[in-house]
Amino acid sequence: MSLWTFLDGAYSMPDKQTLGRRISCKVGYWLANRHRNAVIHRTCLISPEAKINPREGRLEIGEESTIALGVLLQGNVTVGKHSSIQAYSNIVGYGLPDEQQGRVVIGDDVRIASHAIIIAGNHRFDDPNRPIREQGHELLPITIENDVWIAGRVSITAGVTIGRGSVIGGGSVVTRDIPPYSIAVGVPAKVVKSRK
Repeated sequence: MSLWTFLDGAYSMPDKQTLGRRISCKVGYWLANRHRNAVIHRTCLISPEAKINPREGRLEIGEESTIALGVLLQGNVTVGKHSSIQAYSNIVGYGLPDEQQGRVVIGDDVRIASHAIIIAGNHRFDDPNRPIREQGHELLPITIENDVWIAGRVSITAGVTIGRGSVIGGGSVVTRDIPPYSIAVGVPAKVVKSRK
């Protein structure tokens, strides 16, 4: 058993209900905010078991957002206010702080369930005579607008925008833009209903 499991009582989402959980949140906040290009609002609740690093980009997390254990949050990423990222989700942005190409932007009041994969880049593989690892990456931004719910095990590919107020069903793979207030499901994800 890890120290954090002992302190937080094996609770997956950080909160301040007990002394142990408050200590865990303080350490999680310090670990996330110690990087030069990390800007984390002081009201965020962050598990010390999350892996948060801006790499060569800029990573921002807005007020009262929550990051669970096992979350990999790396690179050029912005998370808005009152948003949550559940256990073991992977969110990776690319590029330098002032670059939009390869940036992941997550709006306010967004809910991202466990095991989501949101990566703003793809390996190039056009030349079959060269190893894929030598062909570089194609970087495209990902935008998740305000008040979106991303259910468990959803994958969102580079270059996609998910419109405000949308819901993405569990296990979906989002390869195209989703209009605002849509309910989308499937592989690839298709709009099946409007919330309006």
